[in-house]
Amino acid sequence: MKSHVEFLKTGHPLANRSTLLTTLLRKSWQQASRWHTLYRQRQQLAALSDEMLKDLGLSRADIETEANRPFWDEPYRRA
Repeated sequence: MKSHVEFLKTGHPLANRSTLLTTLLRKSWQQASRWHTLYRQRQQLAALSDEMLKDLGLSRADIETEANRPFWDEPYRRA
């Protein structure tokens, strides 16, 4: 029986599936992590006082709009 290293070296079809699955899982985890970070940042922004927002040049209405966006709505990500 071959070890997993031998499967990877020989280009065995199961090795390719394993690599693809690993890549898919890694990318999915990264996406979920990005969404969680974005959600957390929006919640922290919404928790700022009006004085802090004024210092940043933002209004409460700006923040409410941003805070109410869905977590998957990434402002700088293009489809």
